[in-house]
Amino acid sequence: MAVLQIKRFWQEAAVEFDIQSMLSKPPVINGLVEILLNSADPLVLKAAIFLLSELGSRDKGVIHTLTRADSGVERIVALFKKGLLEAIVLIYLLRPSTMNLLEMDMVESLLTVIKKKEDDMLKMCLKPKTTAVLLLGQIFASSEDSIISSIANAIISTKAIENMIDSLQAEQTERIAAVGILLKCMLEDGKCRNTVAEKAELAPVLDSFLSASDGERFEIVQFLYEIVKLNRRTFNEQILHIIKDGGAFSTTHIFLNYLQVTLPDQSPVVAGLLLQLDLLAEPRKMSIYREEAIESLISSLRNSEFPAAQIAAAETIVSLQGRFTVSGKSLTRSFLLKQAGLGKPYQNLMRMEQPGKLSGEVEENLEEERAAEEWERRMAFALVSYDFGLLFEALAEGLRSRRTELRSACFVSATWLVHMLGILPDTGIRSAARVCFLKLLIEIFTSSEDIENKVLSLLALNSFIKDPEGLHDLTSSMKDIKKDLRELRKSSSLAFEILKVLSAGHDSSTAELWTHNELVQVDCSENGEVLAIAFYNDKIFSGHSDGTIKVWTGKGSILHLIQEIREHTKAVTSLAVLQPGEKLYSGSLDRTERVWSVGNESLTCVQVHDMKDQVNNLVVANGISCFIPQGAGVKVHSWNGGSKLLNPNKHVKCLSLAHGKLYCGCHDSSIQEIDLTTGTAATIQHGSRKLLGKANPIHAIQVQNGLVYSASSPLDGAAVKIWNASNYDLVGSLPSILEVRCMAISSDLIYMGCKAGSVEIWDRKKQQSRVEILQTGTNDKVLCMALNANEDVLVIGTSTGQIQAWGLS
Repeated sequence: MAVLQIKRFWQEAAVEFDIQSMLSKPPVINGLVEILLNSADPLVLKAAIFLLSELGSRDKGVIHTLTRADSGVERIVALFKKGLLEAIVLIYLLRPSTMNLLEMDMVESLLTVIKKKEDDMLKMCLKPKTTAVLLLGQIFASSEDSIISSIANAIISTKAIENMIDSLQAEQTERIAAVGILLKCMLEDGKCRNTVAEKAELAPVLDSFLSASDGERFEIVQFLYEIVKLNRRTFNEQILHIIKDGGAFSTTHIFLNYLQVTLPDQSPVVAGLLLQLDLLAEPRKMSIYREEAIESLISSLRNSEFPAAQIAAAETIVSLQGRFTVSGKSLTRSFLLKQAGLGKPYQNLMRMEQPGKLSGEVEENLEEERAAEEWERRMAFALVSYDFGLLFEALAEGLRSRRTELRSACFVSATWLVHMLGILPDTGIRSAARVCFLKLLIEIFTSSEDIENKVLSLLALNSFIKDPEGLHDLTSSMKDIKKDLRELRKSSSLAFEILKVLSAGHDSSTAELWTHNELVQVDCSENGEVLAIAFYNDKIFSGHSDGTIKVWTGKGSILHLIQEIREHTKAVTSLAVLQPGEKLYSGSLDRTERVWSVGNESLTCVQVHDMKDQVNNLVVANGISCFIPQGAGVKVHSWNGGSKLLNPNKHVKCLSLAHGKLYCGCHDSSIQEIDLTTGTAATIQHGSRKLLGKANPIHAIQVQNGLVYSASSPLDGAAVKIWNASNYDLVGSLPSILEVRCMAISSDLIYMGCKAGSVEIWDRKKQQSRVEILQTGTNDKVLCMALNANEDVLVIGTSTGQIQAWGLS
């Protein structure tokens, strides 16, 4: 009870020095420690902690006495962790090392103190929350990353982040500690930065800057720099205005002075924040803040003695584009890929990070996008205009660096700024960018194995096409880039557009663009005619009239035979690959369909289906196969065993299957579309009478991108006709004079195998433009053909058993 009375006396009266001195003597302190060790009364324990804290805050000798009693310190920590939260004040006064704090394992109790209302705790020499924040700040300042990560996640998961934000309005020491803790939380889980931005009072933080130490100053700048990486551009600019105008002094002037004395690896962040503050207003002709900030970024980029500063400068420039995810990650790279027509990375990132959007937010999103575009233009203009594009030279040096991280960040920065040159008014800077970047971008485009890097370099190169000189330079490099452009056109619409621009109006360039070189010719005449060809990854399958199936692999200009199988007893008329299931399907005149596994090293037959009819022109989809029987109509066979006859009144010559619809080309020159779901048929082209006493059958039919391509004899002036699959209108034709027996269609070209032993190649877009004729060297009929997945290798089979391959070079 004496302890409670002393505590009450201490709280109610001004304690004289003599009394304080008497209470601070070691016997008294040891007595209070004994109470902590032996008492179970919460009030007595709290009173003892109170007195020890008050005495220890005024007399260092008390702390010295306490630290000599190890059991006493352990008991204080144990009481704190059991809920005597005021004990944190005494623990703080004991000045434990960071290692000791970690060994005490009391983060959970520290967060409890931080979340506790001040009115629910004793009024002491120091506020318990203040000491808890300071101790937590000490742990954050000198612990390993894994420990910081764990504690930051604990702060966020226990929702102590808002209580930490309140500490920004506390006294200087607590405020500075809170800045460091909140900074680490934002770096660990960026999604909390929106809460910090919405609830933080920044004026006290700004006022702390002048009296803070050098390390604390950078932590404040870094905190402010991170807090404006928000996914809402308008809110970002509101926060920037608060930072610029919220302090008692001119923030831009203070940060400018700090930039001039800061450490090399810290200056990019300071410069990045200063530049953003300066650009809140429309860029003026002259601004010392802007010039110093950009000059600092350029100097950092070129400072090879400090690689960390170079990387920080390049990454700062990337982030200045101004678009971020909800967790504060820069969207610059993904957004540029989206601009280039490769939207998946952007969509995936947004899907992972962005909360669901409500339909009512559309107007707000449009406003945000307008604000983002305006900011991007303003920032890009400031960066590229400085000293007539001096930044380009520094970025070009970074692109040549051996450091992957630096090279990558400089590449994204350069791509963004060059892309913006195509949007901003041209002030002559584009030519400076072309001198710095053109060769580097072409080198990246042709040498990189990463499709995203190829697309980004292409986006930048596209800006140079808008200038006659840039177009000339790119056209002169066509031989270096055209192959990669062709390979990329399926992934990015931009690649195809650039191909068109570079070859527009230059017939010789167009012809050169689609040059084919013969790779290999193999004689398989001992197996009869080559009736079917199919690709699967790097393997080529050929079907022969003696029932043989051969498996080949292509290496350069050599076709290696890796397997030969003869399980069909008669001619293999058809080969079809169903990619998702890694299956090859073969149809034969022996009245069977066979299913082969192609995923393993060797081709293995896994199923045999007795079709009870000859199988011609087999096409497959999930669950069904369709083929032309010996008589009229088309047979549809379900893998479950059922079959039916469609189009029974027509003698079908060729088939194509697309999107659940079967397209039939017939002996009488008619073309039908059959919906396999309903069984209903529609006529695309009506049959015709024999011309000059001869039938004019449809020999080949293909469907691609909503168009139906049919091939026959050129008796009416066009060997190939092109139909709209939606309304069956005739939308084009190819005026070839040769009789076409088979077709293959790529994204850009139409390959036509002809009866006279040649392959005609036509431009899909310019339908009156024949690109090239490939000769087989004989008058053999070209019976089948196929393109590989990249559409740069064509393989054909002929009536005399020849297999030939050409590469798009």
